[in-house]
Amino acid sequence: MLPQTTPNDVSGSHPTPDITQFPMSDESHTAVPPPPLPAPAPIPSVKPVSKIRWGIHLALMASLPLIAGFAGASSRGNGPALSHTAGGMLIACAVELLFFAIPFGLAWLASRANKDDLLLRWRPGYWVVPLGAVYSFAIRMGAGIVTLIVAGIAMAVTRASKADVEHFVQEHQPQVEKLVDVHAMSASPAYFWLSLILVSFVIGGLREELWRSSFLAGLRSIWPRAFGSQGGGIAAAAVAALFFGLGHLPQGILAAAMITVVGFLLGVIMTLHRSVWPSVLAHGFFDATSLALLPWAMQLKEELQKMQHLGG
Repeated sequence: MLPQTTPNDVSGSHPTPDITQFPMSDESHTAVPPPPLPAPAPIPSVKPVSKIRWGIHLALMASLPLIAGFAGASSRGNGPALSHTAGGMLIACAVELLFFAIPFGLAWLASRANKDDLLLRWRPGYWVVPLGAVYSFAIRMGAGIVTLIVAGIAMAVTRASKADVEHFVQEHQPQVEKLVDVHAMSASPAYFWLSLILVSFVIGGLREELWRSSFLAGLRSIWPRAFGSQGGGIAAAAVAALFFGLGHLPQGILAAAMITVVGFLLGVIMTLHRSVWPSVLAHGFFDATSLALLPWAMQLKEELQKMQHLGG
């Protein structure tokens, strides 16, 4: 008889081992925990700048327009501050920028003001340029309205006649000839365009509005409760305008008053936008249009004087 065979024997395969005889250890079911993450680096603490250092900053900025106005007026003689020629204007502008850069740099070393303190962020985007042009026109209209209101109040209080007011304006009119040579603006295209671009937008716009933003930063940092809010910023703009107007007294009372009003409006623009750049461009456009009209205004004045002389 043939021996009986099982299916495993027929297929020739080995018997299937019983896996229950080899139990798996617990370690094969447990996930290996990841290594611990390194501790985050401590955030360095920024020590606030002391009010004493901000006081040095503010003192330097407050004294700058006063020293520039009175000391500069006594040392210039009878000629214009920006010379009679285009080359002389370039040299005069370089000196003006250097005279500003030294105390401005010392003030920054004292306070270490950042770009937010000085409102140097470009706001509001591409609207800065058109807003600057619109604001320059609005400032001119606003300053004119304020001048008329003040003149009306002065006439009502002092009971001055129209002739008295005209005589006062004639005696205290802005002495433009102490700044630029109006005849050179008519005769020299280079002198004319340097006045409109370099003097208006760099010396006037950029330099003076950097002074204003630096002055406002000092007030906000020393007295944050008084000047830290938007309303406080407008009050700080008034304080800055007074200092800046005092520095222009050598140009005449009317010029100083007008510059005070214009400076206040520029400070308000700076405060509302939390940026220096709309004020820089508004100031530049304002000065450029004023200087561009000077040759025409001077020629008109001379013609009127000739007519009065012939009529007399």
